[in-house]
Amino acid sequence: MTELHIRQPTPLPAPTAAGAMGRALAGGLIMAVALGVGNGLGPVLADATGASGLAARLVAAALVTVVAVPFVLRLSHSRTVGFGSPGASLRAFLTGVGVTAAAAALVLGAGTAVGLLVWQRLDLVTLVGFLVTNAAVAFLLEALPEETTLRGYTWTSLRRRFGPALAALGTTAVFLLVPGTSTLVTVGIARLAGDEPGHIGIAPEGQHPVDYLILLTVFSLTLIAARAAVGHAPLWAAIGTHLTVLTVNRIMLQGEDRGAGVTVEQTSGIAVLLVPLYLVVVAIAFLACRRVTRRHTPGESMCSPTANDSSATNAPTLGSARDALSRWRSAGDGSGEPPL
Repeated sequence: MTELHIRQPTPLPAPTAAGAMGRALAGGLIMAVALGVGNGLGPVLADATGASGLAARLVAAALVTVVAVPFVLRLSHSRTVGFGSPGASLRAFLTGVGVTAAAAALVLGAGTAVGLLVWQRLDLVTLVGFLVTNAAVAFLLEALPEETTLRGYTWTSLRRRFGPALAALGTTAVFLLVPGTSTLVTVGIARLAGDEPGHIGIAPEGQHPVDYLILLTVFSLTLIAARAAVGHAPLWAAIGTHLTVLTVNRIMLQGEDRGAGVTVEQTSGIAVLLVPLYLVVVAIAFLACRRVTRRHTPGESMCSPTANDSSATNAPTLGSARDALSRWRSAGDGSGEPPL
């Protein structure tokens, strides 16, 4: 009986440095434009449709996702960016949420124990409502589009050419450019719409630019650690981490202003350092998870078990080999790169 050999595709050469950096900057530009469009055009559409309150916020948030995510998915295959099957995506997302929530509870709990934080006026019904509405807006406005463009397209573009360490630094540098660039887009759209132009700057109005950029740097490296720790659908781990960080920070720092159902009093100026501290703990946890992952079969993660993934097969067949070859070819992005 003749043995059938499946010819493996030849790996394509790494992209040029200029090409990789160009795609990385394109990811940041897409996010900046999308955020500017959402913040600038969202209120105009909300007024035109009579939307207010949560509905108006969702209009602006949905605009950001609608602009950013489809654009990236036209440039690169979804699996190359870091998406995956529904089951793997859910596991990765819950991993991001769980690891981040546990680290935040540990650090903020310690801060509460030593008197840096005082929790007051807890209203569970209001808190649950805030968690739901904040998750919906933050997911569409920030978590999904930012991770798709930055820790998805930008990071994978740089990693293919420069490796993980330089890709992490490059992605973080691009991330720091997004807030200021988005304000330029927002102001431009506001002027075209006849509205009063808003604030232009690298940091939100009222925040110290240096403090803000330092926090963004720690945040970015934490999100990259989350993305690198999970074997299947890794971008969803970063999305879950991103969404959880936004939720925790808004409760801790802006609970009363946002109507979160709880007020957190900071009894000392150093209490704000609990935020970067718990982000560092999250990053360390994901890095440890990554080290464990490398000791197991490639693609499998102890942080997000996939042993029972229905997409796996125990015995190779001609059909499965053909399907695998087809998936390998289709997983490349517009530059012809294979999946990472």
